[in-house]
Amino acid sequence: MNFTEKKGLDQLSHEMTLEIYKLTKNFPKEEIYGLVSQLRRSAYSIPMNLVEGGARKGKKEFAHFISIALGSCEEVRYQLLLSKDLEYIDKKDYEKAENEYERIKKMLSKLFSRVAESG
Repeated sequence: MNFTEKKGLDQLSHEMTLEIYKLTKNFPKEEIYGLVSQLRRSAYSIPMNLVEGGARKGKKEFAHFISIALGSCEEVRYQLLLSKDLEYIDKKDYEKAENEYERIKKMLSKLFSRVAESG
């Protein structure tokens, strides 16, 4: 994956973090320290790990941070499903976010493979 593709992943994961903040804005107050906090933390963990990993010197370290971002991506996907099933978000918003996180997952997997192979 070249720099432009990585930059696209950085931008997409940032945009989706902003979307998660919007989606969770109207969750029940009792979820503010539960699901809202977890979902937001998982969402911003993805671009944060890409930025931190990209600043590391070695490819092995970068691959490790990409792996963490992949785990966070899967956390977001489950938390979105839970939010939908609890009726905190509607099916349309869930499907839109789920599709974008599936896209992010594929991009992360591709980036991980390329970094791991070249390392």
